[in-house]
Amino acid sequence: MDYIYAVLLLHNAKKEITDANVKAVLTAAGVSVDDGKLKGLLASLKEVNIAEAIEKASMPVAAAAGPAAEVKEEKKEEEVEVSEESAAEGLGSLFG
Repeated sequence: MDYIYAVLLLHNAKKEITDANVKAVLTAAGVSVDDGKLKGLLASLKEVNIAEAIEKASMPVAAAAGPAAEVKEEKKEEEVEVSEESAAEGLGSLFG
């Protein structure tokens, strides 16, 4: 994933995605670079429009994240309420 992040960082900075640039980013991040892995990644990305791929990938994720996030928040609130009720019952038995 480090290699992909380096490519995305370069793309976002509007820098050319070359062997030397990706190596520089990875080295700056403290990642040891595997030349074979890097060359394979760059070869597979030659025909990929990164901006288009990001746009296509982010659309379904954004749509799915909205309702799912709301459901998770509701569940958390319910769990907290149950926990508070249980705690109050337990304290009542101590003093009653």
